[in-house]
Amino acid sequence: MKCELIVDARNGTGESPVWHAAEQALYWADIPARQLHRWSAADGTHRVWQGEEMLACIARSGDGWVAGMESGIFQITTSAEGRLDSRQLSPVQHARNGMRFNDGRCDRQGRFWAGTMLMDVQQGAAVGALYRHDGEGRLHRQLEGMLVPNGLAFSPDGRRMYLSDSHPSVQTVWVFDYDIDTATPHNRRVFVDMHEHPGRPDGAAIDQDGCYWICGNDAGLIHRFTPDGRLDRSLPVPVKKPAMCAFGGANLDTLFVTSIRPAGIDLADQPLAGGVFALDPGSKGLEEPAARY
Repeated sequence: MKCELIVDARNGTGESPVWHAAEQALYWADIPARQLHRWSAADGTHRVWQGEEMLACIARSGDGWVAGMESGIFQITTSAEGRLDSRQLSPVQHARNGMRFNDGRCDRQGRFWAGTMLMDVQQGAAVGALYRHDGEGRLHRQLEGMLVPNGLAFSPDGRRMYLSDSHPSVQTVWVFDYDIDTATPHNRRVFVDMHEHPGRPDGAAIDQDGCYWICGNDAGLIHRFTPDGRLDRSLPVPVKKPAMCAFGGANLDTLFVTSIRPAGIDLADQPLAGGVFALDPGSKGLEEPAARY
């Protein structure tokens, strides 16, 4: 299987890759660096914009982006000077200090969802929550008691919602029935117990067959699970901490993977940590919905 390094980005935490079909470009965030990145498939150019807050998850919105950041949900646009201009759409009332948004994306109807977490994960405090933004300035808390909400994804027909918790004490992926009219998840049940597979469940993507791809953080693997929760395949990447995957490319048949470059450890065995990779997964994906506001 071909796995190509497309950007030796050395991201602290490369997250939320989103393929922009009109530009034929990949965008993603580096959370601790407070940066938005862009890679062009046409010429391989790589650009970076600097923000004022950590941005963790993004979705297209008009000519810009909607993003989950530290203090709320923001509209962000890129400037020619390399700056991210941001406008807060909704503040968030965190359960305690030291929290930020983490994983997020739009459902098939263009409603933006994102989860929050305590940045000091060593505390093991289940104070994170999953929110839905309604596009009218209101943020709705939908689920509570999360440590590191992750792996958010929606089935091709939008009637299933997936969610994981990456914390070592949880390592579980759940599936919900999802009411596309009211944007309400219900009937929560375990989809995959990741204690039974290599790696902790991190960011995810859905392919056109409804299979769920999730990064096995700490294991250097990307797993594909069928809709009934069966492990179908595992693809290796040359880093230990793949963070999130996304389908892209002209035919949506490339799987892009961002990764984490841990600080303060010997990286001799994974010098490409923090890079962005392109894989041939043998499946095609779906275009990510844009926010409907």
